[in-house]
Amino acid sequence: MGKKVVVIGSLNYDICLKQERLPEEGETNFADSVEYCSGGKGANQAVQAAKLGVPTYIVGCIGSDEQGAFLKAHVEKYGVHTDFLKEVPGSSGMSVAQSLYDGGVRASVVRGSNDLVTKGDVDDLDGFLQPGDLVVLQLEIPIPVVEYAISFCKQRGCYIILNGAPAAPVSKEVLEQTDLFIVNELEAGYYCSCEISSEEVAVRAAKKLSENFGNVCICTLGKAGSVVCAGGVCEKVPSRKVQAVESTGAGDSFIGGLCYALINDMDIFTATKFATCCSAKTVCKTGGQPAMPMLDEVMALYREG
Repeated sequence: MGKKVVVIGSLNYDICLKQERLPEEGETNFADSVEYCSGGKGANQAVQAAKLGVPTYIVGCIGSDEQGAFLKAHVEKYGVHTDFLKEVPGSSGMSVAQSLYDGGVRASVVRGSNDLVTKGDVDDLDGFLQPGDLVVLQLEIPIPVVEYAISFCKQRGCYIILNGAPAAPVSKEVLEQTDLFIVNELEAGYYCSCEISSEEVAVRAAKKLSENFGNVCICTLGKAGSVVCAGGVCEKVPSRKVQAVESTGAGDSFIGGLCYALINDMDIFTATKFATCCSAKTVCKTGGQPAMPMLDEVMALYREG
């Protein structure tokens, strides 16, 4: 078996409301439509990698409810391998997202079965992981499990990608074992204890994080693109100009794109440009995973330069 992507993370049943604006306190207002989607940062990132043709496995937990069956069926539909996806008693993870017509998204999340991922689930990967595999983690499962997984997978020669989202305390010793740390501007501010008020501040924050942890750091800036810091070199990667519909899943699409690029031996700066094309295609449609592009769609935009 060649190199593969293993995503250790969350799966959520997403209820997506499309509406003009958020209600005021004490107000009830009407949404225009509702969609029921497969989501969660772990599932989203795995789906994007799989849709690009990368052998991708997800490690996580779904509940013993109808939503769990829905989540498993949907990631499998997109080509994600579920050999290490475990069903546990109780409810699956869930989120309710309010998607506004200006592209903004607000969401509330119930952890559900995502809180039941254990170190034992990581141990099940022993003998399966191979040197050079990409392991992707986020912070929607218990932090002690994330920290254990990073050390476990690093010892087996894997390339570790940590998406510091949602921002939460992770030990410096564990962060130093990651190869690539990805945050948005709010999360970068959390880890640097500062407000990211401009692109210049974002560059300084990404450089500080990269130097502190001895790894590569990418700080994504939404419409402003991203900043990549590696080996003391920082480079701004602009966004691609597209007609955005909504931003659901864009950050996860970016990470799935990075997985494809890195597993195909692109350098980190080229990989970021490729990943930017993935997220650009994703924001042109609604629905998170269904909006994430296939490889030919990304390559068409990437080749435009």
